[in-house]
Amino acid sequence: MTRTLFALAAVLGPAHAPAAAADPLAGKKPNVVFILTDDQGYGDVSAHGNPVLKTPNLDRLHAEGVRFTDFHVSPTCSPTRSALLTGRHEFKNGVTHTIHERERLTLKATTLPQVLRTAGYTTGIFGKWHLGDEPDRWPDKRGFDEVYIHGCGGIGQSHAGSCGDVPGNSYFGPTVLHNGTFEKTTGYCTDVFFAQATKWIESVKGKDKPFYCTIATNAPHAPLDVRAEDEARYKDNVKQPNVAKFFGMIANIDDNVGRLLDQLKAWGLEKDTLVIFMNDNGGTAGVPLFNAGMRGSKVTPWLGGTRAASFWRWPGTLAPADCDRLAAHVDFLPTLAELAGAKLTEDVAKQVEGRSLVPLLQTPKAEWADRTLFTHVGRWPKGAKPDDHKFAGCGVRTKPWHLVSAGKGTGGWELFDVAADPGEQANVADKHPDVVKKLAAEYDAWWASLPPYLVNEDAVPPKENPFKELYWKQFGKPKKE
Repeated sequence: MTRTLFALAAVLGPAHAPAAAADPLAGKKPNVVFILTDDQGYGDVSAHGNPVLKTPNLDRLHAEGVRFTDFHVSPTCSPTRSALLTGRHEFKNGVTHTIHERERLTLKATTLPQVLRTAGYTTGIFGKWHLGDEPDRWPDKRGFDEVYIHGCGGIGQSHAGSCGDVPGNSYFGPTVLHNGTFEKTTGYCTDVFFAQATKWIESVKGKDKPFYCTIATNAPHAPLDVRAEDEARYKDNVKQPNVAKFFGMIANIDDNVGRLLDQLKAWGLEKDTLVIFMNDNGGTAGVPLFNAGMRGSKVTPWLGGTRAASFWRWPGTLAPADCDRLAAHVDFLPTLAELAGAKLTEDVAKQVEGRSLVPLLQTPKAEWADRTLFTHVGRWPKGAKPDDHKFAGCGVRTKPWHLVSAGKGTGGWELFDVAADPGEQANVADKHPDVVKKLAAEYDAWWASLPPYLVNEDAVPPKENPFKELYWKQFGKPKKE
């Protein structure tokens, strides 16, 4: 995990509350399976043109669902996860990093599973959490009924303070926190998480409650620990060994997606279940081989740092189509709330900055007012003043424009017409000073609104990782030599 942070996407304007019942999708209460991968990029899907990688099951989700072609997340993981869960920009959740206690989702936020539970859903998460490893911040305190997760940002990772996995954890046979107790598993991590999620779905299906299931893989995040048979699929097809490992990890994810889709069909749940696939930030190991023509990668403010796959498959309900409207992770909560028929409280409605995508799921070419999304490279050094890093990698996006400050100066803005120049190669700031002035002013106003929300900047870390302490309590602490 790199040590510089990014974050994306707040939306100006009022949040979109659930639509009236006249909308045919509102309140249909589908089961929802949400698959979120870690460090896979937009270009790491064969349906997006990757010349080497084969992802037939992700391609199936792409072909059989609504796919958002201009969908954006944050340039790193914890920020994206917090925005998905709350419907608002990660900085307003206190998430400005992936470590240093700045990955912790504020306890004042209401989360998507909490909202769905008010509409009668049962909820589960399998895999990566990375929004706080302290017990009072675990997913079971944030609306998840079933919890099966690893610690920190990745299996085996550990940092000073609160963010750390159990000692010596591995992608093979990982130790997993299951509803408050650690379990030692066998098998490869991605296989383990999908298998447990499938087992849980089997246990809750048909019980008069719809389910919401998040499968958040730690793969294909580094270290690139891959099954030998998966690496072998690409070992002779690419020159870079790390790309072969990376693609092998994605191929394994794809296999698991296929098995899950087949099982949903075998259970008779296919037409009652919305399956959503996304990646959590810009590309990484696969970028040198293929990046779908974009500039930038994970931990950058360019489109290559934030553009994500967003496939929504619901057979018999959603007609397959491309949707080119500007959408973002902050739209996730209001969309699923509307589909579930969940009524947002006044406080949650104020929290949500995103828009419901339900009109676009129903009619992908529907009218969609332009909007402003903000990206910022957080990850400033521990103890630093945020204002000193105001322009250290940030962006302002509307449908036609992308205003970017990639350096560490005081607003060295560059402007790109992304409709004409999706690769962001031609800076047209001099030709459109009025656009630069307008978007820069919006950015200034947004930045000025943030200080009350940055609740983790001066957090005092615990002396030891909570996961380590609990692990030692359960299995015994090794004696010092």
